[in-house]
This record gives sequence, structure tokens and C-alpha cells, in this order.
Amino acid sequence: MNPSPQLPEKSNRARALRQQPTKSEALLWAVLRGEQLCGLKFRRQHPIGPYYADFACVAEQLVIEIDGGYHDAVGEADLQREAQLRAAGWQVLRFTDEEVERDAEAVACAIAAHLGREYEFKRRAGSGAGILHEKAPEGPKKVF
Repeated sequence: MNPSPQLPEKSNRARALRQQPTKSEALLWAVLRGEQLCGLKFRRQHPIGPYYADFACVAEQLVIEIDGGYHDAVGEADLQREAQLRAAGWQVLRFTDEEVERDAEAVACAIAAHLGREYEFKRRAGSGAGILHEKAPEGPKKVF
């Protein structure tokens, strides 16, 4: 399950998924994006084989999945998918949407701990598009 090269339809599907994040995906992405967490680069809706990881850190071969909503109905499929990702060398961490929405920073700390790293968060400058953007119609949002 090599992460590249990607077929155009995979890129299009990943792009479509990124344009419609859940509340918990948006919250966690605000923490993970821009190498804010321990200097690690994460990708959203990253294609790996036939799957799309909610978040992936390719350098660490780590997949982060947020469970909730539709995941509740397909639990067995998720377990099968996780087993295939692990067999391909990926680590998989799962969090519930409630955990992320209640305390995104605690989830970030758990990710850092899983990787054996000391938690370090470097807030982005606030420029560019995204949830922390100063010029967003609703103004900047504090993640924690």
C-alpha cells in the first residue's frame, strides 16, 4: 500500500472528502496542520491503497482515525481496514469524535505520546486559509 503515485480519481475523491470535514475533523486538523504538532507533517483524507485515512503522517507511518457518526454503523469494516493498514506497516490510532470535540489538545498529546515524543505545539502564524485565519467571515477561532 504505497502512498504514491495517486490516480486522478483518488486525488479527486480525497479533495472532495477534505472539502466536507466533520466538526471533529476540522478541530483536529486545526491542531495537526502546518507541522504544529511536534513538527510533524500530517495529511488529510490521505489515500492509502483502497482507503482514505482521516489523517496520516507518512514519515511516521501513522494513521489517525476519528470514529463517530457513520463509523458506528460499519465497525466490522473499520476493523478489517485497520488490520490491512497495520499489515502494510501503518500504525493506527483511533479517537471518538466526542474525544476530539471535548479536548483536541488531549488527543494531540496522546498522538505525541504514542510516537514517543514530548508534546510540543507551535501555533501557526494565522496567515493563509483555514480555521485560524484572521479574515474568516466568523473571525479567528481558538482551538484550545
